[in-house]
Amino acid sequence: MKTTVNKWLALLIVLTAPLLYVIDIFIINIAIPTIKTNLHASDGEIQLVIASYLLGSACFLITGARAGDFLGKKKVFFWGMFAFTITSCICGLSQNANQLNIARFFQGVSSAFMVTQSISLIQVLFTESKERAIAIGWYGITLSIAAIIGQVLGGYLAETHFLIDGWRLIFFINLPVGILSLFAIHRYLTETPKLEKVRFDYNGAIYLTIGLACMIYALTEGREDGFPLWFYILASLSIIFLLRFIAVQKNKLLNKQDPLIDISLFKLKDFKIGLFAVLFHFMLHTAYLLIVAVYLQNGLGISALACGMYFIPHAILFMISSAFAGKLLPKYGKRVLQLGLIIILISFVLQIIYFSHKDIPFVSMLFLGLYGLGNGLVLPFLLNIVLDNVEEKDAGAASGIFSTFQQIASSLGISIIGGIFYTVLDSNYFKNNYLLALQVGLSVGIICLMVVGFMLSKLAKSYKPETATVHSME
Repeated sequence: MKTTVNKWLALLIVLTAPLLYVIDIFIINIAIPTIKTNLHASDGEIQLVIASYLLGSACFLITGARAGDFLGKKKVFFWGMFAFTITSCICGLSQNANQLNIARFFQGVSSAFMVTQSISLIQVLFTESKERAIAIGWYGITLSIAAIIGQVLGGYLAETHFLIDGWRLIFFINLPVGILSLFAIHRYLTETPKLEKVRFDYNGAIYLTIGLACMIYALTEGREDGFPLWFYILASLSIIFLLRFIAVQKNKLLNKQDPLIDISLFKLKDFKIGLFAVLFHFMLHTAYLLIVAVYLQNGLGISALACGMYFIPHAILFMISSAFAGKLLPKYGKRVLQLGLIIILISFVLQIIYFSHKDIPFVSMLFLGLYGLGNGLVLPFLLNIVLDNVEEKDAGAASGIFSTFQQIASSLGISIIGGIFYTVLDSNYFKNNYLLALQVGLSVGIICLMVVGFMLSKLAKSYKPETATVHSME
């Protein structure tokens, strides 16, 4: 990339993509109860508001990354941002839950194209190692700032009524930011060279998308409908398409073509173990943010804005602990992550024991902050653990698989753990018992924590400092 403009100005433009992406995760979590009420949505439909966004992103992360190589990073970044802005507005115009979920899926797809280019452009802009480290640091800071903005803004806008319903403003807020970003991308960024030999794995993307979509929809809507016949049909189709996806990937690898996922990496024992840790940790993390937001608003009856304020200590302590963990990781390796898991476990146990329908703001914020403190030691550095024994030539492919697993795990967490939470709420014996539903959800989260801890125990303590990367969407 020709540096015709200041690279730090270019970085500021590039960081608008992860900023918007993460804001749209957290802003929705806080506003979920309000959206459900206004659209008269079911529990399953409201789970899909989050899951469909993550699913769309998961299915196109690798394709989105490769699109930049094939078409040019600036072009893909521009059109990814354009599509994200348009689909955000469509979300805001939705008249029912089905329309919103379809729009959210395509919003997730567009995010996959713009966010992957932002990471690639940082690598192109900053070729010197020290400057790149600083740029990556600002990338991580942006994610934490976006989390805080999303939580506070989601609570504020959900209670705002200015010409239109406040929850619609949650999506329309992306319009002015998107327009400014598009102008800046067009005006100040220059195009990167294209790699003509890169080819898309269209078949792989189609099989993976259909397989995961069938799975997520069956898990969310099927539970609410009492697991009817169509649930088993969709579940079976999901298995068929995912098995076909694996077969296509193997065939492309044998024929030396470009598969969506290089499944040969799954032969590495530590890589597989690391991915299982990623799977269960992101399941519990994304589901936790949902069920706590629902509990605080519907169970304790606090406002959406107050709920957003409750999450500020979580985001701040996450940012602080992750900064310290980055310095400790080269020396202590996986022990840093294991300490984080212990802190999260303590937070969950305390919440199960002490949370009650008598709201004590300081205590609630303390527990949420404690979770953020522990999670800051774990979540940003799972990528480093996964890549620890991967050869440098395979690091890019492994990172793509990690990102895909991360998003898939988040969708599954909303569908499975969130589904268990809503099942308790909908049961005849415990109807609308939000405290019990939260306790059950946290208990499932503890089981996930135990699996993550077990997986980490199977990995060596070693860690390669040169692989360090901040790679977190919180």
